[in-house]
Amino acid sequence: MLIVYIFMGLLAGAVMPAQAGINYKLRTFLGDPVLAAFMSFLVGTVALAALALAQRTPWPAWHDVARAPWWVWIGGFMGAYVVASSVVLAPRLGATAMLALIVAGQMLASVVIDHYGWFGYRVDPVNLRRVLGTLLLVAGVWLVVSARRAS
Repeated sequence: MLIVYIFMGLLAGAVMPAQAGINYKLRTFLGDPVLAAFMSFLVGTVALAALALAQRTPWPAWHDVARAPWWVWIGGFMGAYVVASSVVLAPRLGATAMLALIVAGQMLASVVIDHYGWFGYRVDPVNLRRVLGTLLLVAGVWLVVSARRAS
């Protein structure tokens, strides 16, 4: 099963630069990055609704939904920020620099989130290997971004 998860992760990473480019191209037709991000989310919402209906996923009871902490509802805002930001960043930075910066931000935040076990993650304290791996990644991002400026 691990190989399936590895493939899913790699595929999710691989579609991100394509998604950013596609959404940027959509922006050129719609004229606004927020509108392009909205349309992208609308298509995604329709796709997820169709999948939920096809799977006959039962809807939760409202009292169960109301018990959820406030912060579980901000994931959609975060996703909207990522998509809208990629629409703005893609044409200015290119796919490589944009994704390098996104991955660096993900790694830096992930180390902190794991260390404290926030959002339901198990606690996985910071250690030397994680710090060195993150620093190497950040150094790689610097090389990618600085190479873009040099060319």
